[in-house]
Amino acid sequence: MVLVLYVGQVEHTARKAPPAGTDLAQSIPVYKDKATYRYSSAFQVYLVLISSFALYSKSLDMKSIAALASFVVLATAVSADRTFTVKNQCSYTIWPGLFTQPGGAVPSQPTGWEMASGATTTFTVPDNWTAGRIWPRTECDFATNPGPTSCATGGCNRGLECTPVTGSGVPPATLAEFTLSSSSTDFYDVSIVDGFNVPLEITPSSSGCGTTTCSANLNPDCPAILQVKDASGAIVGCNSDCQVTHDSAACCTPPHSTPATCPSSGVPYYDYFKGQCPDAYVYAYDDASATFTCPGSDAAGYTITFCP
Repeated sequence: MVLVLYVGQVEHTARKAPPAGTDLAQSIPVYKDKATYRYSSAFQVYLVLISSFALYSKSLDMKSIAALASFVVLATAVSADRTFTVKNQCSYTIWPGLFTQPGGAVPSQPTGWEMASGATTTFTVPDNWTAGRIWPRTECDFATNPGPTSCATGGCNRGLECTPVTGSGVPPATLAEFTLSSSSTDFYDVSIVDGFNVPLEITPSSSGCGTTTCSANLNPDCPAILQVKDASGAIVGCNSDCQVTHDSAACCTPPHSTPATCPSSGVPYYDYFKGQCPDAYVYAYDDASATFTCPGSDAAGYTITFCP
């Protein structure tokens, strides 16, 4: 019999748990063929049995099994999923969207869902989530108009659940952005580079890591040229100048594609956005004031609050 052990992240679409109370060192149940098991939220183990024989083969005694199990536990306990909590403190319904860089590790949460006012959603995110985004969508109607225009702001391809490949939100939308790394540093930020629709805050669970926020409502006083209105004429979003004019100085595109050639002073309405949301990314090179970090070793969870 051949026993092959793979240690790594388990995607949320293919998780099966062993019987409750299973003690790996004392009683390993019989599993055959390609089976993937998640033993706890602290680590993941892949067990692939390439054989038609049961695990209780005479060629593998229980002492050997216990040793293998202990090795796997020690090898994998260093990596753990993170806990993310999304809160809707707005007075209206929000339809959050969730985007993962294609090919990257996937959170346990669907790519879109509905949250009534006052609702809270908690889910797990892989420890190596890369270029992840969570954003609010407003005034959505997926029944009659599925697709990017199904929401007044922040809509995405497909409908309630955004398509995983091209499902990032349509501007304007306030973004919570994350790149996590247990072996290095977590990076997170609030971005209004693509415009603003809902106030948003990111709070790490680690006390040594900073909260970043854009808590002001930028919609009521949004400059007229940047306003996005719903069918009733209410202002529901505030575009960036880049989204409206496509000017290279505002978008930091050639010939203004470096920090030296795209200073904030050349970005129209920069002061309007940055003055009210100093922690947020307002344009492409706002790194110094808008990038927040947390040691990956802290294994921090994060709370994203709409209308903090």
